[in-house]
Amino acid sequence: MDTIAAIATPPGKGGVGIVRISGPKAPEIAAKLTHSLNWPISPRNAIFTTFNNLEGERVDQGILLYFAAPHSFTGENVVEFQAHGGPIVLEWILQSAVSAGARLARPGEFSEQAFLNDKMDLAQIEAVADLISAASEQAARSALMSLQGVFSARIDELLESLILLRLHIEAAIDFPEEEIDFLADGVLLKQLVALMAQLEVVLKTAEQGVIQQEGMRVVIAGLPNAGKSSLLNALAGEEIAIVTDIAGTTRDVLREQIQIDGMPLHVIDTAGLRESPDVVEREGIRRALVEIEKADQVLFVWDCSREDSDPIAQLKQFFPHCPERLTLIANKCDASAWLPGKRTYELHGQNHPLIVVSAREGDGLIELKQHLKQLMGYEAEGTGQFSARRRHVDALKRAQQALDNAETMLRLHRAGELAAEDLRIAQQCLSEITGAFSSDDLLGKIFSSFCIGK
Repeated sequence: MDTIAAIATPPGKGGVGIVRISGPKAPEIAAKLTHSLNWPISPRNAIFTTFNNLEGERVDQGILLYFAAPHSFTGENVVEFQAHGGPIVLEWILQSAVSAGARLARPGEFSEQAFLNDKMDLAQIEAVADLISAASEQAARSALMSLQGVFSARIDELLESLILLRLHIEAAIDFPEEEIDFLADGVLLKQLVALMAQLEVVLKTAEQGVIQQEGMRVVIAGLPNAGKSSLLNALAGEEIAIVTDIAGTTRDVLREQIQIDGMPLHVIDTAGLRESPDVVEREGIRRALVEIEKADQVLFVWDCSREDSDPIAQLKQFFPHCPERLTLIANKCDASAWLPGKRTYELHGQNHPLIVVSAREGDGLIELKQHLKQLMGYEAEGTGQFSARRRHVDALKRAQQALDNAETMLRLHRAGELAAEDLRIAQQCLSEITGAFSSDDLLGKIFSSFCIGK
């Protein structure tokens, strides 16, 4: 088994820099670079000492930490050199470690060893990277919850219930001579429905975790001259988009990344929706509809200064199947003597919130920002919150689809064999999240996104 080494702190100058060595030869290599110490040394004790190269020349002095296997981050012998944080000094120590028998670590290889040695599962490993890259306190708290195993525990609960249900169905198939027909009496179907409800809760929390970690994609849509670009400028706090009284000023997709109290927001301004003979404008409208399909939230801006303007009629014209995540924005309230009295609108059987604003004067922007923060989980409380990634959400959705298929097989056809196969597929999808079942390609993709020292 190889012994690996890397600089574990970010590039650049700093007060302290760390070189990490992990593997069976880590103590032996460290002994060659610390001549003044009598090895073996006591694990988990910070020792101030001199760092040397293989020729015995002094390189630096600092703190040495030794963690004996399996009581370390990777589960292997680990030694950390805490030296002065100059890039030359750290490179000297790293090259000395390589000359003494270590090899340079690949990106994420320390975390990969922790996973392979059962120190953490895959969801916890990814939470380490999410905690490092968290852009807000809420995202950091959620990542910490995942690192502590909250997300993994929820997945394990689902897997336990799913495996038990699968065993009961397969037992009913294998022993048809039993007096009770479990496939017909509805007991297994009730258990399956309860499992589907559990999965739905975990899926919604995971989707919230993705938004907190990666930021929410918000598309601003509406008819020309409704004030979409003005709303983007108001949210960003600067003049990003061109604003004129000429309809169709925005012809392409305009993207801007902003933060609301530290929460990342990816705002996308789009071309006004209308029937147009202009080829360029039609292409802008096509791109707008594509962005709307991919959005986490759509802000449909409506000019409420025109009493004959009906937002529901506009939405039905352009969205036969309206996005679920939709908020209506009644803009230009400063120029309107008439304002909508209700705070929600019904469309396609769903109620959507309505917020009254004036993008030009700033009225209602505090309420809109608060609404966006709530959608991102800014005020979410309780221990149920955790960070997640889009691959987790994808796996949960595939598991959900498999359970839906199993429910159909049991309810309509009493086809236990087919239901059992759907449950096997769902089990495999959930196992991908924690790494209980993972392809080599998936592992390679995940760990390659980590920094080298992690």
